[in-house]
Amino acid sequence: MEFSDYFPIWGKLTPRQREAVSASLTSRAVEKGTVLRGGGTDCTGLLVVESGQLRVFILSREGREVTLYRLFSRDICLFSASCLLRSIQFDVTIAAEKDTRLWIIPADVYKRLMEQSAGVANYTNEIMASRFSEVMWLMEQVMWDSMDRRVAAFLLEEASIEGGDRLRITHEGIANHLGTHREVVTRMLRYFQSEGMVKLARGAVEIADRAKLEALGGE
Repeated sequence: MEFSDYFPIWGKLTPRQREAVSASLTSRAVEKGTVLRGGGTDCTGLLVVESGQLRVFILSREGREVTLYRLFSRDICLFSASCLLRSIQFDVTIAAEKDTRLWIIPADVYKRLMEQSAGVANYTNEIMASRFSEVMWLMEQVMWDSMDRRVAAFLLEEASIEGGDRLRITHEGIANHLGTHREVVTRMLRYFQSEGMVKLARGAVEIADRAKLEALGGE
């Protein structure tokens, strides 16, 4: 498919603006585990995901990770173009969770689009508002939800993403998403297993009783 099929506001651009985007656009394929932005002041450009899955997370001084949100096909990542967001200082890391294909619009090109087009500026603000809502929801979870509820909710979300109840993920991987220690996750999962909610295997967690897990996770 063409880039225009993945960029929702393509139809709002003028012919000259479309030409500028097309001339500067680059396509990239990255393997699972590739870090696209490592925090700091990187300004890679605007990322538009064609296929695959990206993870946006923050890293604490102690080295613990917390997932802010994931990006899938047709999603757009603004934090990869941090120089567009001078009023928001946010050190995030962006990494590929699966083999991913994406397009990159250079930051300076997208900045000109925002200056020239009210439609592009409004769309950018909508994306920022949506991401801000996701981050606020995460903060509410971290501050108010117990760890067993957070682990349960994560497993359900992961099952929804993967389209199945058998999840190929380690205890360390879950801990990285939730910003906690592996030992805490292991203790929670063993409790879930004792209650018949999950079955544990090496490098995998299988949901055994979805209803119980949903009740715990607040679904």
